[in-house]
Amino acid sequence: MSTKEVCEPNFQALQDTLDVIGSKWRVQILASICVGGNNRFREIERSIPGLTTRMLSRELKIMESLGLIVRTVYPSTPVLVEYKETELCNSLIPIFDSMLEWGEKYGANSK
Repeated sequence: MSTKEVCEPNFQALQDTLDVIGSKWRVQILASICVGGNNRFREIERSIPGLTTRMLSRELKIMESLGLIVRTVYPSTPVLVEYKETELCNSLIPIFDSMLEWGEKYGANSK
C-alpha cells in the first residue's frame, strides 16, 4: 500500500471538516448561537462586528442546509424566527476547543 493510499482518506475527512467550518464568519455565527445564546437574526448580527445582513443570511441558509442549525418560524405578529444549534453543531464544540487551545499556544498573538 502506498503512502498516497493511506493518507488520502484521512485528508479528505479533514477537508470535509474544514469545508463545514471554514468560512470567514461561520465559526463566529456558531459561537454566537451555541455559546452566546443568540437565537434571533438581529441578536446574531449585532453580536458579530463587521458581519453584514446579507452575509449573515447567506451563512445561516448554508448552515441550515448542512444540518448545523434549525430555523423555526413562529406564527406571530410580527413573525418570530429563531435559530438553534443541532446535535451536529454541538459535536463541533470539542473541535473548536482544541483549535482554541492550539491558537492560544501557537497562534500569531501567542508570542
